[in-house]
Amino acid sequence: LPSVKEETTRTNAPPEMMRTMRSSAGRTAISGWPVRSFAAAPTPSGSTGDSMPTGAGRRKQGGLPSNFPDLIEHWNVGAFKATGAAMTIGSLGAAVGLGPSIEAAACVAATALYWKIGYDDMTNTHHAIRRNFPVLGNVRYIFESIRPEIRQYFIESDSEASPFDRQHRAIAYQRAKQSCDTVPFGTRRDVYAEGYEFAGHSMWPVHAEPENSRVLIGGPDCIKPYSASLLNISAMSYGALSDNAVLALSTAAAKGGFYHNTGEGGMSRFHLEGGGDLVWNVGTGYFGCGSGGAKRVFDPVQFAENATRENCKMIEIKLSQGAKPAHGGMLPKSKITEAIAEARGLQYPALEDCNSPPRHSAFDDPVGLMQFVQQLRELSGGKPIGFKMCIGKAEEFSALCHAMIQTGITPDFITIDGAEGGTGAAPPEFSNSVGMPMAEGLTLANAMLIGGGLRDKVKLIAAGKVLTGFSIVRTRALGADVCNSARAMMFALGCIQALKCNTNKCPTGITTQDRELMNGIVVPDKAERVYQFHAKTVLTACEISGALGLESPAMIRGCDIMRREGQHVRTFDELYPHLTVPPGALLDKSAGPEFVRLQTAWDLDDGIVQHSYVA
Repeated sequence: LPSVKEETTRTNAPPEMMRTMRSSAGRTAISGWPVRSFAAAPTPSGSTGDSMPTGAGRRKQGGLPSNFPDLIEHWNVGAFKATGAAMTIGSLGAAVGLGPSIEAAACVAATALYWKIGYDDMTNTHHAIRRNFPVLGNVRYIFESIRPEIRQYFIESDSEASPFDRQHRAIAYQRAKQSCDTVPFGTRRDVYAEGYEFAGHSMWPVHAEPENSRVLIGGPDCIKPYSASLLNISAMSYGALSDNAVLALSTAAAKGGFYHNTGEGGMSRFHLEGGGDLVWNVGTGYFGCGSGGAKRVFDPVQFAENATRENCKMIEIKLSQGAKPAHGGMLPKSKITEAIAEARGLQYPALEDCNSPPRHSAFDDPVGLMQFVQQLRELSGGKPIGFKMCIGKAEEFSALCHAMIQTGITPDFITIDGAEGGTGAAPPEFSNSVGMPMAEGLTLANAMLIGGGLRDKVKLIAAGKVLTGFSIVRTRALGADVCNSARAMMFALGCIQALKCNTNKCPTGITTQDRELMNGIVVPDKAERVYQFHAKTVLTACEISGALGLESPAMIRGCDIMRREGQHVRTFDELYPHLTVPPGALLDKSAGPEFVRLQTAWDLDDGIVQHSYVA
């Protein structure tokens, strides 16, 4: 605190002197009170500004002394040996004094363990902390291993966890278990915060039946269209998920009338045993419809055998996924089990690693993709064929639309996967920094298809952190016809977001091939939970639609959902103006000046890569 003299000087000083005092070097004034800058803090005698005193003389930030000795910094190999010697003498004394007894044996065992751990630490070549601080350094790794659990259960709030906060996870758990999912005392959210989204309800609500929310997927060339639920199970491969997890999901899909996307790992016996409707995901490895090991090629005969199964309702060509777009993978032969080999059409025992390259070998341009769509449609007997992608470059999606017009071949659906999507394992750079988020990718695809006169032939499916009824309504307002969700279904199965999907040690038995862990999933019980979660979430989405005065979620538009941006509230139509492009307007360039960037992308101008297409 300032002295009386300093306070008197400050009080009596003229304004010019006050300004000088405020701007004096090394100090910042707040309401006339100088606060010492951290960067300008004086250093102890004999030390530099880059070091800090340790031990009893150490000072915490703010200048308050700390008498707590810094045990870690004083601990070293010499201290370890001295402590070990003292323990050894003490153990020998206990053995002599107590004779043969449990207490003496415990002392000797503890001393021996201490020396064993310390010797291992000093001789290890991987961890500098353990080499420099024997025994004690292991505490760091213990705390590091339990840090996620400590944070989840004791530190984080209900709204700050990632990728899903506790509020959203609780909704999935409560609906899956049919327990109370209402909220007392009002919303916990700050409705005036940046990014807050809400639906504008109507004075004249109506009743929206869930049965009316189903969407018929199948374009003009489709012989066997499929009636899809508003919410479905997104792509998760067998192998990434356990036997019981896949079986429970498929069983729930059969009971609830929604589809289960197989993921690129092929249709396993567990997908088929559950009896649910399946969307067969055909990836770059052509599992279940290809041959080869490190180099996989498409096999039309094998494809036809699997595509004509009764369970298989649609086929989805995977171009990329949101969590790791344009990134392949390799399954080591040591991990290829008999069931995985059966699902993927691989040799067992495996003689080589199984490769999923970043791109397809069956086609190499947009026209080739459309021809491949037509080939699969014919081989499957006329079932809906589509493709899944995370959009990266706007002009490349435009090229796909041009190929549809050029060839006269359109997919029956396109799945837009957002960069916020999940995966069992991916390089962090790809998960965090590659690909468009769902909102940008979905609105772009929707606008391109509308402006190109193709939207009435192609249904849009969207995936990207869809969990609640409002998230379904929100995604519908962005242009989706149908929603997929993976992690929400995992929560319904019992996932606790332990973030161990890539370790084969999932504690709930969902993302593991460990037999003991997967036995934790009781299939009938978990299937019922997934069924209940799906039913209640779709019902809630329909109730919100009714509150908007709409008889079906299919009637939701961008003007129905609003977001707070700074001091203003904008509708989705205002935030994403390209959603209002007139049908076919991009073909004759009549879209108008407000759609100039969308038109630029449609015209395949690379400038769209450098500049946002959102006006």
